[in-house]
Amino acid sequence: MTNIDELKSTGLKATLPRLKIMEIFQKGAQRHMTAEDVFRVLLEDRSDIGLATVYRVLTQFEQAGILIRSNFESGKAVYELNEGQHHDHFVCTSCGKVEEFYDPEIEKRQQIIAKAKGWVVQDHTMALYGQCAHCAAK
Repeated sequence: MTNIDELKSTGLKATLPRLKIMEIFQKGAQRHMTAEDVFRVLLEDRSDIGLATVYRVLTQFEQAGILIRSNFESGKAVYELNEGQHHDHFVCTSCGKVEEFYDPEIEKRQQIIAKAKGWVVQDHTMALYGQCAHCAAK
């Protein structure tokens, strides 16, 4: 499915800002990006798209289910493509790096604990905070 088709399937028109921002998330080296990160990439590409437009498109993509927004302790919203698979995050408190991980044992334990307490889990997020290997080695 092309980006144009993907946008149309969510009810969004395929405008230039939307296409460029979608491409940044699909082809960029960085998976987790703030609005400012996206804007910086657009500036480097000499795109004439303002920060207000970036915020608006990110909100539209989140509402359409294209992106997932996370709010880590930095206080800034971080966006990533919604690829339909659950994962959790490590967040570096020094450099801000975000790394994904999935552990079936953790997921299983969460369900066991929820069941023991009478809860039915609908969704969850987990973020572990510390220093990435690079920062810890400094």
